Amino acid sequence: MTLIVDSHLDLAYNAIEFNRDLRQPVAAIRQSEADMDGKGRGSNTVSLHALREGNIGLCFATVHSRVESMDGQFPGVRTQDIAYAKAQGELAFYRVLEQQGLMRMIRDVDGLNAHLAEWQADPEKAPIGFVLSMEGADPIMSPEQVPDWWEQGLRTVSLVHYGVSTYAHGTQAPGGLLPAAKLLLRAIEEQGIILDASHMADGTFWESLDVYGGPLIATHNCCRTLVPHDRQFTDEQIAAIAERKGVIGVAFDAWMLSPGWDKSNPDNSRTTLCTVVDHIDHICQVTGSAAHAAIGTDLDGGYGREQSPCDLDTIADLQKIPDILQSRGYVTDDVNGIMHGNWIDLLRRVWQN
Repeated sequence: MTLIVDSHLDLAYNAIEFNRDLRQPVAAIRQSEADMDGKGRGSNTVSLHALREGNIGLCFATVHSRVESMDGQFPGVRTQDIAYAKAQGELAFYRVLEQQGLMRMIRDVDGLNAHLAEWQADPEKAPIGFVLSMEGADPIMSPEQVPDWWEQGLRTVSLVHYGVSTYAHGTQAPGGLLPAAKLLLRAIEEQGIILDASHMADGTFWESLDVYGGPLIATHNCCRTLVPHDRQFTDEQIAAIAERKGVIGVAFDAWMLSPGWDKSNPDNSRTTLCTVVDHIDHICQVTGSAAHAAIGTDLDGGYGREQSPCDLDTIADLQKIPDILQSRGYVTDDVNGIMHGNWIDLLRRVWQN
């Protein structure tokens, strides 16, 4: 099976907020939630077992806690202190999985290379590798706290989620950077933390590029040309990330993949893994290369199978994507790049500097 790197999984969020035992198979988790109401209940797609079954040997695993949007549009915690504490709680979950030998935090090139070698030699027993990622920077209470987060393993961070955060305008909240953002961006660049452009409002995106000169990625995004919404990237934004030698992980959330998605009456029957490949291919066409497109599923990101591609039962079904890419004319080297190589090459390049 092809090695897969997934650049966006909310594993700790699912364990803590949904009270899920991710050590169980997906079927067992679904059964435990069979009588529960609520979005995504009884229809999850991700577990540690499913990651291993799909040969997903490395992922970017998030910590996430959003302060209530300043415009009141999106709920969250009241203060950064609380956001910090919740994110630390999610980090503690990953530390427990490390202690149990189930996951391994990847912090540098040596650790990355050693992990990949061990996974290749024994994928059934090697811990699942993860890069610690922060979705929305509210848990970073000040620029002075950045070195502490680095020491704890944080390697990628996005500024904002939905609405207006401590630092910037995000999805569905047009605008740019707030005063606190510039100092934070300079601090994470100096520390060597990778900036994740996901969820940035257009103004925030372009203003961030003027301030931050470090490595730029997007862990879970799709293409606005295919699905008109500010959550998706314009072709100009895709090209700008490529110019920075960045990589974009394509998300698997159906409303981001298919135009006209109705959240009040969800129907994913026309959203398939081929739809995912449409977005991957669009990034490749815009950039003239397969070097900037990758996988960043965001599966179980507050939803389940009902809002995922209809031909995906669990995350292990990512193994269907190489055949779809090959049917579109992608050669083996490009397929391997999209499935794992582009993320691995980026991490090696960034961490060797």
